[in-house]
Amino acid sequence: MRKIGLLTGSRGEWGYIRPILREIEESQDMGYQLIVTHMQLLPEFGMAVNEIEREGFTVHEKLYMTLDGYNNITMTKSLGLLLVELTSTLARLKPDILLLAGDRGEQLMGAIAGGHMGIPVAHIQAGELSGNIDGIVRHSITKLAHIHFAANEEFAERVRKMGEQDFRVFNTGAPQLDELVKGDYTPLAELNAKFNLQPEEEILLAVQHPVTEEEEAAGAHIQETIAALKNIGLKTMMIYPNADAGSAEVRKELQKLKGTNIQLYRNLPRRDYLGLMRSARAIVGNSSSGILEAPSFGLACVNIGRRQNGRPQADNVINVVEYNRQGIEDAIKTALNPGFQQVARAAVNPYGDGQSTKRIVNILRTIPIDSRLLNKEMAY
Repeated sequence: MRKIGLLTGSRGEWGYIRPILREIEESQDMGYQLIVTHMQLLPEFGMAVNEIEREGFTVHEKLYMTLDGYNNITMTKSLGLLLVELTSTLARLKPDILLLAGDRGEQLMGAIAGGHMGIPVAHIQAGELSGNIDGIVRHSITKLAHIHFAANEEFAERVRKMGEQDFRVFNTGAPQLDELVKGDYTPLAELNAKFNLQPEEEILLAVQHPVTEEEEAAGAHIQETIAALKNIGLKTMMIYPNADAGSAEVRKELQKLKGTNIQLYRNLPRRDYLGLMRSARAIVGNSSSGILEAPSFGLACVNIGRRQNGRPQADNVINVVEYNRQGIEDAIKTALNPGFQQVARAAVNPYGDGQSTKRIVNILRTIPIDSRLLNKEMAY
């Protein structure tokens, strides 16, 4: 039986690997080894590992790595701690393939460990662009990985242009869209009861992460978004940011929201989050879900700042370059306009057709693990 190791340290890549885990569970010839770390284990970010286990997944290892402070220094030191712990963990588990997803530092540590230990590394969401350090991390993972899963042909071609051999590169689509297509999200009636929403009530969803290179401005950035959301006045479901440099300042501002139209959540189960995306009138902030997943729901997205720069966008996105409350408010009003709502509903998602999981798992099942796979060569 081929064993697939998977690493999750944040909400972001959990959406990528959750359907992969389900598909592996249903197979007869594969197994998984789930390694959970970073913000998935932190109470201040919702202790998402509890939700993972409630969904029936087996967590094989919990790696505590996060130093307090949430700045560039503690963020980097934390990654060093993870690399040390992860090396020992992989030596014990001995996965046949280590599957990584996205563009976060924890995934890069996985690629470094796997590459140096002779474990084939597979990477979901290869070849995409991001507007901050995440983009550098993503392409670094590409040069360390042995198998590349791209969400469309543009991204696959970017991987090839980085010198990766063609037999390693697969255009599979983005697996997090599969759950949307299958309707694997909380039904409307259950969602309304859980979040005390009235039928047909208009709501907004908001997620804004600090941008690592703009750590010192993170507090000021979220203040502008909060001010705009307050002026709009709609009930807003706002989720805590990632545990990156600057997140302490963002959380400090969010904790002042009691008694406003903005309801704050440390974390949400994946099915609830997708249910809210389906029900909301717009998503506001800088989360990749506004770019990657929102088009599949026809959900308008107000994308603020540079965090998602370079990513292909569907017609559901309105970009706000500066963190300015008036500009953000104007963009939200445009997103709520019936004309733009119609445009968003007709948007075509450029990240896949909702059939990616089976493609990825089949490749993981059948690709030969031999010297050709492990001994990488430049394609030019």
